[in-house]
Amino acid sequence: MFTYFAENHTTEIYVGTASPALCNGTYFELNGSRFCNETRALNLADRSEHQQYVIGLFLSCLYTIFLFPIGFVGNILILVVNISFREKMTIPDLYFINLAAADLILVVDSLIEVFNLDEKYYDITVLCTFMSLFLQINMYSSIFFLTWMSFDRYMALAKAMKSNLFRTMEHARLSCGLIWLGSISVALVPFTAVHWQHSGEVHFCFADVVEIQWLEITVGFIIPFAIIGLCYSLIARVLIRAHKHRSLRLRRQRALRMIFVVVLVFFICWLPENVFLSVQLLQKTDEPTSRGRSFRHNYPLTGHIVNLAAFSNSCLNPLIYSFLGETFRDKLKLYMEQKTNVSMLNRLCHATLKSVISDSTEQSEV
Repeated sequence: MFTYFAENHTTEIYVGTASPALCNGTYFELNGSRFCNETRALNLADRSEHQQYVIGLFLSCLYTIFLFPIGFVGNILILVVNISFREKMTIPDLYFINLAAADLILVVDSLIEVFNLDEKYYDITVLCTFMSLFLQINMYSSIFFLTWMSFDRYMALAKAMKSNLFRTMEHARLSCGLIWLGSISVALVPFTAVHWQHSGEVHFCFADVVEIQWLEITVGFIIPFAIIGLCYSLIARVLIRAHKHRSLRLRRQRALRMIFVVVLVFFICWLPENVFLSVQLLQKTDEPTSRGRSFRHNYPLTGHIVNLAAFSNSCLNPLIYSFLGETFRDKLKLYMEQKTNVSMLNRLCHATLKSVISDSTEQSEV
């Protein structure tokens, strides 16, 4: 039995009791019968998938070779150097340490994602869910820390001429703990509720839930950046009024400049991810995605690129911190000098000890 639908250019072929085979694209006639020319369509699809795979692999290699080492070593270095000089730690340093810890978690976690070129892990419920969960915790902690740091900069500038009991190290530590608790709660509470509702589904993934994606866009991106924008508008007004105190203004502006660049890089890196999710949520389709596949499944290369952009933010923060943070550069220089002196001292002690042992051995032999 042969049936052809001209409107959809689809041919159904029935041979005996065999199940129908669908053909999209061209067909040809042979002895009065119509047959599908599936080879060309399949070749074009395979070629497109191969091109996307090659592009994704190239981008993943670039990320792994250039950005991953910077993010991994840089964030560890920020943690080690600042912890080594705890007595010289300032309130902004404490916030950057926590930001580096969040970035380090995502940088390590990103190695699984960057080479997930065929999107296989999205079919593994546990892996897909926890990858998305780690990504959200990092995103929430990063944006919450940046939002609080912007507010802290405003408080530092607005209260520069007055005693500020609010900005103390004890309050800063408490703020960091609350930010971590809030970040984990915002990710875990919806995670628990959603999994309770979808516990019986085999291929359920936490990342594909519409409510979770809306929460990620609003709480994790739109609302924080509205607050950050308000803080910087107030900061700009304070700086304009402080033009008479030039030395104070220059000193405050250096710290402000670094936080502003970090916020700007975060916005640039995370904007594609949020735009991608917004397009997915706002698209108006009357039919579900083909074969139950998610929007990210249908556009794997685009999803891969926006993920790499988001991961890049955690790798770029150490560069910003090292280039714009004068205090950190001084600490790093002192830390390297101490390590060099210790290494030289160890070599000197080893050589001296070796010489003493050698002399004592020769004397004993005599």
